Amino acid sequence: MKIGGAPHYPCLIGLPVLRRPLFPGHVHPYQVKHPDVLDAIIKAKEEGNPYLGVFLRKDSAKTFGSHAGHEAGAELVGGDESYPELITDPDEIYHVGALAQVHHITSLETGAQLLLSSRQRIKFSKVVSLGPPLQVEVESSLVGDPYDASSDVIKAYCQEILATIRDLVKLNPLLRENITFFTQTINMQDPFLVADFAATITTADGHDLQAVLEEMNVEERLRMALELISKERELSRLQKEIQKQVEEKMTLQQRNYFLMEQMKSIKKELGLEKDDKEALLNKFRERMEACEDLGKDARKAMEEELEKLSSLEKNSQEFNTTRNYLDWLTCLPWGKTSQENFDLKRAKQILDEDHYGLDDIKQRILEFIAVGKLRGTVHGKILCFAGPPGVGKTSIGQSIARALNREFFRFSVGGLTDIAEIKGHRRTYVGAMPGKLIQALKTSGTTNPLILIDEVDKLGRGYQGDPASALLEVLDPSQNSAFVDHYLDVPVDLSKALFICTANVMDTIPGPLRDRMETIWLSGYDLPEKVAISEQYLIPKALEEGGLAEGEGVPESLKITSEAVESLIRWYCREAGVRNLEKHIAKVVRKLALEVVKTRELAAAADATSDSGDAAAAATEAAEPLAQPVIGKTAEEDAKLLERQDWAVTPDNLSDYVGKPVFTSDRLYEEALPPGVVMGLAWTALGGTSLYIETSAVLPRAAQRSSNAPKDAASTDTAGGSGGGGGGGGGGSGALRVTGQLGGVMVESSQIAHHFARRELARLAPANDFLERAEVHMHVPEGATPKDGPSAGVTMATALLSLALARPVRADVAMTGEVSLTGKVLPVGGIKEKTIAARRAGVHCLVFPKGNRRDYDELPDYLKDGLDVHFAATYVDVYKVAFAPQAAEQEAAAEAHAP
Repeated sequence: MKIGGAPHYPCLIGLPVLRRPLFPGHVHPYQVKHPDVLDAIIKAKEEGNPYLGVFLRKDSAKTFGSHAGHEAGAELVGGDESYPELITDPDEIYHVGALAQVHHITSLETGAQLLLSSRQRIKFSKVVSLGPPLQVEVESSLVGDPYDASSDVIKAYCQEILATIRDLVKLNPLLRENITFFTQTINMQDPFLVADFAATITTADGHDLQAVLEEMNVEERLRMALELISKERELSRLQKEIQKQVEEKMTLQQRNYFLMEQMKSIKKELGLEKDDKEALLNKFRERMEACEDLGKDARKAMEEELEKLSSLEKNSQEFNTTRNYLDWLTCLPWGKTSQENFDLKRAKQILDEDHYGLDDIKQRILEFIAVGKLRGTVHGKILCFAGPPGVGKTSIGQSIARALNREFFRFSVGGLTDIAEIKGHRRTYVGAMPGKLIQALKTSGTTNPLILIDEVDKLGRGYQGDPASALLEVLDPSQNSAFVDHYLDVPVDLSKALFICTANVMDTIPGPLRDRMETIWLSGYDLPEKVAISEQYLIPKALEEGGLAEGEGVPESLKITSEAVESLIRWYCREAGVRNLEKHIAKVVRKLALEVVKTRELAAAADATSDSGDAAAAATEAAEPLAQPVIGKTAEEDAKLLERQDWAVTPDNLSDYVGKPVFTSDRLYEEALPPGVVMGLAWTALGGTSLYIETSAVLPRAAQRSSNAPKDAASTDTAGGSGGGGGGGGGGSGALRVTGQLGGVMVESSQIAHHFARRELARLAPANDFLERAEVHMHVPEGATPKDGPSAGVTMATALLSLALARPVRADVAMTGEVSLTGKVLPVGGIKEKTIAARRAGVHCLVFPKGNRRDYDELPDYLKDGLDVHFAATYVDVYKVAFAPQAAEQEAAAEAHAP
């Protein structure tokens, strides 16, 4: 039986296809891999039944997308990745497909390729067998719904599709041959065939093509086909534009390349230009000849490397390595120096402009200039500025460079563990380069720069070497005239450079390195100096950065008073430097700026309101508080801002800008001291501070009942805390226990003080054996803060004697000094900081070791003004000051009872 020119078979072999359905009237190759399916197709063809049912798989894109398009354009088909032509469920394929005739079978290594031509649409009603091969029962052929051939809509669709196809051919000439073939084999007057043809030549998704295949309404099929072919046209247009852009770019690059090559050839023929390598060699030779004081070793190395470079291929790695080496070697300022300033007046003016105080450093720089002026030449020096953070160690380096008219180069060695950062890398390593010192010479362009080595006390040490040892050669005046960098491997003169190192402490710097440097200690700033620095430097800078410098819109009364600065220093920023003070001043200025801007906006809002109404109403409204807040949290706050006239920051309103004070008082005991408590003085990295020593004792019960010692001495308990650290004996009589997180030196100092106090008590009061029987607990408050050092020795001994004698020490006395076993009072450090701390605490009677008289005499007069300072050579001198009233009364009573 014939259906549209093709036989009708109720039962057909079903062949699933991937990616795209097969449309009637089209020919397409397909590959079959499974042997059973292939044998069944061959057998049916031999028996005169060369027809198959071709159906699109629903899961082809998801499951078999990686196989599509293999084998010279053939499609993979089937149900699994090994044999895609198999299915396990009828729902895996669409029920509408095409009846195809097998025209040719070509054997392949993995199956065969079938050349199929589609005859008509078909639809299977059920699956007879899943096979292999798949057997389906075809219900009937599918014929499109009847239509009116004269319909204008159908004609319009067909004409638009054909016009779109013509546009597509213009954009993609590769389609011309296929379109010509199909137009000759199908009836282009049939709208169904036109729609099928349009869908076939697109690269649309298989499911969209299947929808066209299943559609029986001619208008709907034409509409769907037109959408697909229009998308294809836009896609081709976009591809054409991209291709054009790429071709234009490549053409331009090729054109430029050819022109450049031609220009090089022409210039070379005319002798106007040589090749790149020759030009590079000439550049290095010119640099070498321009070097004023090129050493013998450096010149020899340059000549050897130039000869080597001339024989190397310019595209080789060795060429680039040699070029980089020569570039570094010829860029160094051999023999070039900057003209130094020998004008003392100008140098002093520059130093004073940038920094307040720092007299020791300024004096040393002026001495350096004076020596250079007398000799007519200068030699490099190695200075080390040591002091707490924020005192200006780093910034003074730039000022010194400006005063000396030298180039400035700074690098930090804090945490540095790699020696190559100082002495460079060997040239054998990839990416090798010289160390920081050679970089300093290249960057500055002179052989006499000022090189600032920051944080030298924080040098690290690792498996890559010891940077501190590498600095020994650099900072030795007798060796740095021939410094050899690992990368350059030729001597370089660093003797003309001025090296300045900075450190917070000197203890962590290795001894040999410390010996090579001239150390200048910066002890920090006192209150008057900080106030002057704030008024001359910090406040003007903060106002400028905050937009509150004098000008239009800035209130005339806006200022930060000296009293406010003093309060800020005293209660918020206790430090040796001014770094934290600068942050607080900037905070004050930011809040002032906010208030100024708020006031401007409130005034603008009030002006806008007054412009909208009559003057009388505006005046009334301005006189009354704002009903609703505009900027502030409340309307009252807005009204206060509008009415504000005084913009000065004073101690009274300082807390509004920086919050509550961080510090409240320097004195733990505001009134008289109890027995066993003494105020000492201590040095910290942030300056000086008061340090109380508290003692308490517990006597055995039997000893308490029979003791002749005063009860106050035995029962006074002022300890008030426990910290780290401990020392002394156990729980027996005469034992000493110390707390307060004390270091090893301070624990030993407490033991010495305890031993000396027992001996001194025996001399002062032979009948008093309190320290022999009592278990004494000594505590240093603020137990969370580590403490160490020997300078609290006299304070500890005084506290123990005060406890044993039950006599309080004068409340207006503070002391410091190391005590020896024999009662000698030894000198200590930090006299300036301790004096500042005593003044801040309101103490005017100080006890210092006699060996520190020179340090005290060097202090400014305003620090010494109003102080009663006693210098003690032995502890007897300390005792006379600390217990002065009680000692005088005791001596008077002794004289009265004398026979």
